[in-house]
Amino acid sequence: MVSIPEYYEDKNVLITGATGFLGKVLLEKLLRSCPKVNSVFVLVRQKAGQTPQERIDELISCKLFDRLRDENPDFREKIIAISSELTQPKLALSEEDKEVIIDSTNIIFHCAATVRFNENLRDAVQLNVIATRQLILLAQQMKNLEVFMHVSTAYAYCNRKHIDEVVYPPPVDPKKLIDSLEWMDDGLVNDITPKLIGDRPNTYIYTKALAEYVVQQEGAKLNVAIVRPSIVGASWKEPFPGWIDNFNGPSGLFIAAGKGILRTMRASNNALADLVPVDIVVNTSLAAAWYSGINRMMKAITRLHKAMVFLEYFTSNSWVWNTDNVNMLMNQLNPEDKKTFNIDVRQLHWAEYIENYCMGTKKYVLNEEMSGLPAARKHLNKLRNIRYGFNTILVILIWRIFIARSQMARNIWYFVVSLCYKFLSYFRASSTMRY
Repeated sequence: MVSIPEYYEDKNVLITGATGFLGKVLLEKLLRSCPKVNSVFVLVRQKAGQTPQERIDELISCKLFDRLRDENPDFREKIIAISSELTQPKLALSEEDKEVIIDSTNIIFHCAATVRFNENLRDAVQLNVIATRQLILLAQQMKNLEVFMHVSTAYAYCNRKHIDEVVYPPPVDPKKLIDSLEWMDDGLVNDITPKLIGDRPNTYIYTKALAEYVVQQEGAKLNVAIVRPSIVGASWKEPFPGWIDNFNGPSGLFIAAGKGILRTMRASNNALADLVPVDIVVNTSLAAAWYSGINRMMKAITRLHKAMVFLEYFTSNSWVWNTDNVNMLMNQLNPEDKKTFNIDVRQLHWAEYIENYCMGTKKYVLNEEMSGLPAARKHLNKLRNIRYGFNTILVILIWRIFIARSQMARNIWYFVVSLCYKFLSYFRASSTMRY
């Protein structure tokens, strides 16, 4: 079979969510490792007074694209920003842009979604379900589409303990839910949300499960692949170790712990930490689209499940996910692709990765200078010594109190025994006199 870069050669790729954490890493990796890709359409909405093109210009000027700029300075010419609003009818595409997309697109990567756990149900359905449905309808019109790659989540069915690589029936028909939300007011929607999501922990997971069903049912005539990453964390290797740009997932925990704000967290010692580096997710997505494009198979490709769980629900439970498709996918790659599109997380050295992750939150999220790291470590050691000293003094104090109380207890015991002995002696003497 052709290699992954060969497959993407002269292809036109469409990406949603390119300004998000996962989407921007996917964009960088695609342009860097598949330099002969023809064009990359990115659907971007206007925001904060910036046009879609201005947002893309700002995006590709960040540090994430430094390596790509060095290796391929002309990469900007391949990126085509298209004004779109996924929450609007027909994605708010102009007729001209729509025609270009329909005529040219070969591969779609649908990464856009709201990842807020506390999103209200109406907005979560709009962003994660309706937008997916509209993109599917657009994809059905595309003349040369080869693959529709949908990025979901490994927790879409976390109400099950064992999760297979299948799309399970949804708790409610997405079409009926969408129709109902049109006439319900916000108060009623908020009232019925707990009953609708049932044993799922939040609206994000609930709507991602519905989105998978929409992709499966309405995209039945398309060549669909679904990737289910777990909690997506900082980069492992690419474009450099530890890259992260947000507080989501474990990033916030690492920062809070590093700053001394977070000291304890409720969790289960028996729960596995589900965390996957973002570059593994991106490589898996690119490889899965390659495999689906070559074989024209309609199946879910992967589920990655070594990751940090988030919040009490996830830190107190464990799940079992099947990874037969991932193992099969790795075996399909040639040696060069295995190196360039590495998806074998078993090679990951976790101690080194977590250290890079923590350094990445300091450098890329907090924008702090690494030159202050030695002083910070010295300060941390000082605080640790103070804590150890305080704990030692506390233990000694408790021990002294215990010893003192033990001595007092012995003195009281001796007094009681002596008193009893004297009483018995007096009683015995009195009895002898009466006799």
